[in-house]
Amino acid sequence: MSRCTWLVVILISITSFGLAPNADADSNVDVVVYGATPSGIAAAVAAGKSGQSVLLIEPTNRIGGLVTSGLSHTDFHSLESLSGAFLDFANRVETHYAKTYGPDSPQVKASYHGTFGEPKVNLAVFHALLDKQPKVKLVHQHLLVALKLTKSRPQKRIESVTLVDPQGNKRTIRGKVFVDGTYEGDLMAMAGVEWRAGREGRDEHGESLAPETADDQLQAYNFRFIMTQDEANRVMPVAPPGYRREDFVGVLDAIASDKIQRVFDYPSKCIFKAHLPVLPGGKYDINDVSRGLVRLSLPGKNLGWPDGTPEERQAIYAEHLRDQVGLLYFLQNDPKVPDKFRQEALQWGWCRDEFLDTDHLPPQLYVREARRMQGVHVYTQADSEYAKEGTRAKFHRDSIAMADYGNNCHGTHHEGPRFGGKHSGEFYNPVPPYQIPYGVLLPKDVNNLLVSCAVSSSHVGFCALRLEPVWMSLGQAAGHAASIAVQQNQPVQQVDVSHLQRNLHADRSATIYVSDVLPDSPDFAVVQWWGAAGGLRKLYPEGTPRKPRGKKLHGQYSEAAPWHAVEMDKTLDEKLDHRWRALAASIGVPPDVLPKANRSTTRGDFIRAAAAAARQ
Repeated sequence: MSRCTWLVVILISITSFGLAPNADADSNVDVVVYGATPSGIAAAVAAGKSGQSVLLIEPTNRIGGLVTSGLSHTDFHSLESLSGAFLDFANRVETHYAKTYGPDSPQVKASYHGTFGEPKVNLAVFHALLDKQPKVKLVHQHLLVALKLTKSRPQKRIESVTLVDPQGNKRTIRGKVFVDGTYEGDLMAMAGVEWRAGREGRDEHGESLAPETADDQLQAYNFRFIMTQDEANRVMPVAPPGYRREDFVGVLDAIASDKIQRVFDYPSKCIFKAHLPVLPGGKYDINDVSRGLVRLSLPGKNLGWPDGTPEERQAIYAEHLRDQVGLLYFLQNDPKVPDKFRQEALQWGWCRDEFLDTDHLPPQLYVREARRMQGVHVYTQADSEYAKEGTRAKFHRDSIAMADYGNNCHGTHHEGPRFGGKHSGEFYNPVPPYQIPYGVLLPKDVNNLLVSCAVSSSHVGFCALRLEPVWMSLGQAAGHAASIAVQQNQPVQQVDVSHLQRNLHADRSATIYVSDVLPDSPDFAVVQWWGAAGGLRKLYPEGTPRKPRGKKLHGQYSEAAPWHAVEMDKTLDEKLDHRWRALAASIGVPPDVLPKANRSTTRGDFIRAAAAAARQ
């Protein structure tokens, strides 16, 4: 590949220009979503399904964010945690493979219920999903360059945004509600919303995982390469522009140690982490090796990204490309690399059928963390940890999403040489499934803006939210909240959360983790409603062991989290009956409509009766 070609790759990936815009996009719409990440797509679809006119604006030539740019192994623990927009997406991916290869095909099995998909398939599924939404219009390659604010106390309001296309043409779009779906929070920042980047000190939020003092460090970035060993589909890497052999000779000492046994492997003692199971089509999602001797990610090299200009982000992209592709090229071609390792490395290459317009390289850098809004509720470490009593995490009555993973941080500092040194700032905090309150989407002082990716959180808290299934759930909540705000002609901060929750539950999106009543159950909405009211707290006897994860299945994936079942068919005992009746009375459910505890009354009988009465 020529230097000129590489420059084109970088420009397409970073500066946002390529496809022609959709000339039919309206200049006045109900909801404007900036950033067609999975979260932005979920927001647009939710608002569109609710009857609002939506303009979805993507500044680059490719929608889907990381999910279509190499991140093909999704972070979650249990399948039972998936709901709403992400579950719908995963089901569509699985259906694609079933229709293409047959329901019992290896490709369907490899997709793991549609949660593992090839980038090209994920992209096609997102486009097909949007094509079925008549109220949603998508434009590519429109970069946000200005916005108009109405300044009035105590809050401001976005009146319009101005966009520029690849030809330099400007368009002004007026909207009633705006959603920032970008990983970086670009719309939020331009609106003057308070944000921060970097890490808080330990005492600011009382977080044990935070550093002792605040600093400007971010989780390191790297590419999620998609690679194959299939000769028929393999394209061999070439030296990136600016390649210098001397930058990589240090890896030879690492290879000589017993801590490196292979170039590609899973999960450790290797240089490139090749995720298992293998993706459909014999492809591998390649990632950084956590706590490995050789790392792909480059701590400290991304500090200018969050609020960088397109040109500054382009330079950071190019630096990461030069380093990470250069390392692979060195391992495959340098005569000083031991033959065993070089020959193994030469078995791997880019996928000929992926990323056709960027020379088979991911068009997007893995931005793990950028700006974080400082909004109505700052999500912290405590929000995802166990409550003082019981087997569940801290309860949020205003929850609009849930997740099942943990606070996971990649390196923020690097100590020692490039190869053989050590990343610091890394942690993984095992926690039970946790709720996410509405306030993380809300700025304090802009009354028609919702932020679904660069959400309000601390650095540690963000490490539990930075997952594509979570971002899709937050986007879905933002879309429904935007729709309510338009319908009621009210600030997003005044949206009735109980109304929002009902809409989310009807849309099969969970606001609390329930392991035995899933979105396809006819009881899903009523159980979620009861959970939102607080009815699922302390269902298990005091002293029940706390186990944040179920039995391991493979990799990071596990069976359902223990002690999170409702057990709808279980007989309602008198103690629980007494507690539930008090809760029902507190939310306005008359006691005379509720069944009394006896040998035949079940928990399900009580919850269904309470929900029916609440709807009247």
